[in-house]
Amino acid sequence: MLYAGFTALVVVLLAVDFLLLRAQGSHKVSVKEAALWSVVWVFAAAAFGGWFWWHLNGTYGPTVANEKTLQYATGYLIEKGLAIENVFVWITIFSYFAIPAELQKRVLLWGVVGAIAMRAVLIYLGALLIEQFTWIFYVFGLFLIATGIKMFFFTGKKSDLGTNPLLRWLRGHLRITDTLHGEQFSVLEAGKRALTPLALVLVLVEVSDVIFAVDSIPAIFAVTGDPFVVFTANTFAILGLRAMYFMLADMADHFHLLGYGLAVIVTLVGVKMMLMDIYKIPILAMLGTVGVVLVLSVVASLMVKPPAAARGA
Repeated sequence: MLYAGFTALVVVLLAVDFLLLRAQGSHKVSVKEAALWSVVWVFAAAAFGGWFWWHLNGTYGPTVANEKTLQYATGYLIEKGLAIENVFVWITIFSYFAIPAELQKRVLLWGVVGAIAMRAVLIYLGALLIEQFTWIFYVFGLFLIATGIKMFFFTGKKSDLGTNPLLRWLRGHLRITDTLHGEQFSVLEAGKRALTPLALVLVLVEVSDVIFAVDSIPAIFAVTGDPFVVFTANTFAILGLRAMYFMLADMADHFHLLGYGLAVIVTLVGVKMMLMDIYKIPILAMLGTVGVVLVLSVVASLMVKPPAAARGA
């Protein structure tokens, strides 16, 4: 019933989003509008957390309610923080294809739908692996530590989409138009169906989320083994990702040190997994650590100029 009810809630929220997109039409999302929607999505996540606590408190008592709700809050914060890296990749993709701001909203809305569906499958597979093989936690832990170290050294490095093997394969095997056709993902040319560059962007957005999900889902399993908590925290983080993108799109360079903070979080989560049979780090301590690292990363980014800006000053 919980899964069915939550799925119905997500479908309703996405339907409202699609209806608003149709009513508003193509337009550039302002920072003010994005900030307002970010508040709405955070409030929705908090409201669900409040209901979740109320439901568990009435069914299992305050001890279970407090523990599960803390797991949900910690998982949501971790997913929200790691999603910022995804936003930076989206900025690179849209810039490379020179996608106008007014067309980006539709791509990201469909991207969110695909991301929720794919993450649901990955969460199910992760829960199945954990249930069958408890040692998989150590594999996840080592993977997260390696990922965190890689993130630390590659933060700030620019990627060249022109050399991306997936993009080169798509261009070599599919009919693709040379120009955009509004919000259309495909059009008829000379009686044959062809994809537009906007469709390529959508594919790359979806693939980037799969890549980041492989990092973030093991991270939240370090906080809780409850698939429902993992799924709900992930979903609410993804639902607010589009608004976050439009908030950060024009000022991503101001948060140049955030990647280092995210690398620290991923590494710490991996360490937590490796130590789970020796010492179980309290969820509240984990929640506080993640919050402090994120805040310090943002503050440091605002106080310290990026290397390029410093040279140009």
